[in-house]
Amino acid sequence: MKDEYCYGLLPHNTFGIDARCRRFVEFGSAEEARHLALTLTDADRPLLVIGSGSNLLLTSDFEGTVIHSAILGKEVLGETTGEVLLRVGSGEEWDGLVAWCVAQGLHGAENLSLIPGEVGASAVQNIGAYGAEVCELIDRVEAVSLDDGQLVTIPASDCRYGYRQSRFKEEWKGRFLITHVVYRLHRDFIPRLDYGNIRSELLARHIEQPTAEELRQVIIDIRRQKLPDPAVEGNAGSFFMNPVVPREQFNALLNAYPQMPHYPLDDGREKIPAAWLIDQCGWKGRTLGRAGVHSRQALVLVNKGGATGADVVALCEAICHDVSQRFGIDLKPEVNII
Repeated sequence: MKDEYCYGLLPHNTFGIDARCRRFVEFGSAEEARHLALTLTDADRPLLVIGSGSNLLLTSDFEGTVIHSAILGKEVLGETTGEVLLRVGSGEEWDGLVAWCVAQGLHGAENLSLIPGEVGASAVQNIGAYGAEVCELIDRVEAVSLDDGQLVTIPASDCRYGYRQSRFKEEWKGRFLITHVVYRLHRDFIPRLDYGNIRSELLARHIEQPTAEELRQVIIDIRRQKLPDPAVEGNAGSFFMNPVVPREQFNALLNAYPQMPHYPLDDGREKIPAAWLIDQCGWKGRTLGRAGVHSRQALVLVNKGGATGADVVALCEAICHDVSQRFGIDLKPEVNII
């Protein structure tokens, strides 16, 4: 188990914020996670559990303990009626897992290709893209309780998954160390092609019925066209959640902005792309101090060089103010601001 003090977090956040924590602990097994949970004291708190830091904005040094999983490994638990239960260590890289699944003929995660982060974080954030959410694949989550060090298995149905939400982000925040996630994947490949510009990209390549490998590559190419490489320009991917509004509010907005893109939800509400709202307010490609809005994707805030967390927060607040003033919609950050 890695255990260091006054530890630099620059390699552990994709925004490229140079912050430190008082203590950094990395566990490599469920038993190490149990030992850690049982030996933490009040002096170690507050606690911050992180994955790869791809959904994290540090606004200052963290005066507590940062905990990270290094549990790796993939294990097929069983297969019935075309479904495969796959148990994966929480420290595995998410996109590496998607690539492995496609190569093994295990389907369902193709639309979630190239999402940065780790397996444990996928169960916390309920990552999603291009019409798919990981909660549709999660069967259960294995974790260690920080209260008593007990190993627990939590069915997906108990996690209250919603749009970029779970109980791990709400009332369970800071209560568990996720050790493994069990996914329910499929042998049959049923592609999802009706979100965004997936179909048009496939048609441009003269592909009408894509294989899983072809769909994954198209998703990767689309994301790379839109999103900056964190190694070149620090960012945390999509900074804001797409707002979901009641039908009455949506109808009023559509009357005022007939060109507004939108996606109907099963409960009668409508999802509106936050990137479109931000672009309409003139923020796409603009900078504020050392932070800016990406020139190709208004949903992404970037570190233009030497930005602090406070710089990014100031930009976030300015954008939220303008969107609220113009559209009456309150944007909510997807990124965990610490």
